[in-house]
Amino acid sequence: MNEPETPPPGPEGEPELSAEQAEMLRQMEEEMRQIRVQDLLAQSVVSILNLAYRRIVKEDERDLAQARVGIDAIRATVDLLEPEPQREVKNALSQVQMLYAQQTGGAAPEEGSPPAAGGDAPGGGTPRPAEGAEPAQKAPSRLWTPGSG
Repeated sequence: MNEPETPPPGPEGEPELSAEQAEMLRQMEEEMRQIRVQDLLAQSVVSILNLAYRRIVKEDERDLAQARVGIDAIRATVDLLEPEPQREVKNALSQVQMLYAQQTGGAAPEEGSPPAAGGDAPGGGTPRPAEGAEPAQKAPSRLWTPGSG
């Protein structure tokens, strides 16, 4: 029988870590010491933005109610980002809002509007770019956003 061996328990009854596991733990601890909340927030916002985009454009994943939750979450946190990522996220958010508006018959979710019954049809309004959105002539961003490849 070739069952994987469980390391003997450590001082508190927990299995002792292998050298490889201990090194991975040490690296994770070092990353946690160095990461800033702003960095983690930016990563989270981009992840939510990407997921909202997928919930709009991918036929087999379409869920406009979830896309709207993502859009609302980004709106609630984008102003907490540092200036450069904030501009980039606002531009990408505008694009996602336009896609959302196209899928819902022209109505983009408006700031502060409650979700509609069923979640797919937001309160009226026309799509509008996020506040502070930069003109399209701006140099390409290094931040990956939905639709940028």
